[in-house]
Amino acid sequence: MNVIFFVSNNIHKFSEIKSILRDRTTDLTLNFYKRNIIEIQDDKIEKIAVQKAKSAYNIVKKPIIIEDDGLFINSLNGFPGQYSSFVFKSLGNRGILHLLEGSKDRTAFFKSIFVYNNGIITKGFTGQIKGKISSTITDGGWGYDPIFIPLYNKNINEKETFATLCKIDKKNEISHRKIALDKFVKWFHHYNK
Repeated sequence: MNVIFFVSNNIHKFSEIKSILRDRTTDLTLNFYKRNIIEIQDDKIEKIAVQKAKSAYNIVKKPIIIEDDGLFINSLNGFPGQYSSFVFKSLGNRGILHLLEGSKDRTAFFKSIFVYNNGIITKGFTGQIKGKISSTITDGGWGYDPIFIPLYNKNINEKETFATLCKIDKKNEISHRKIALDKFVKWFHHYNK
């Protein structure tokens, strides 16, 4: 059995990731290592994630995986993007909706980057889902879940936010995290043959 530590201060992310991995792999145990990792400031979320993974490995000294993600709103030139966590703590969902008042373009996307590091190899996996920002805040979920409506099926006019989809256990079937973790699991099984 392979043991990997998910290094983060966010128990919500860990719970989602563990739930997603539960159905995808039986030879991997994911443990939570609660730690706030200082992030470099950079325009590229990929670069931030790689540096974060190197820092996490230096702390744990065992195979780790980290995630960095962001909500990118097109009419705000990608804001909050790589600053999503800070902006959420500062403005929250109400602040984002206030910034979009009067905006006809509410399109956005969520991007997730997982980076694995075992001291020898550092490898990243990206997942992205398009969507739009709702005009109201729904109940449930965490972070930006209550205002992000994923567009995952071209034949359906989606109106449900990630928060709503959490309540019916559907978010983890379509999320940016699921897309990135599917890539990671495929690679990990091949790498550990």
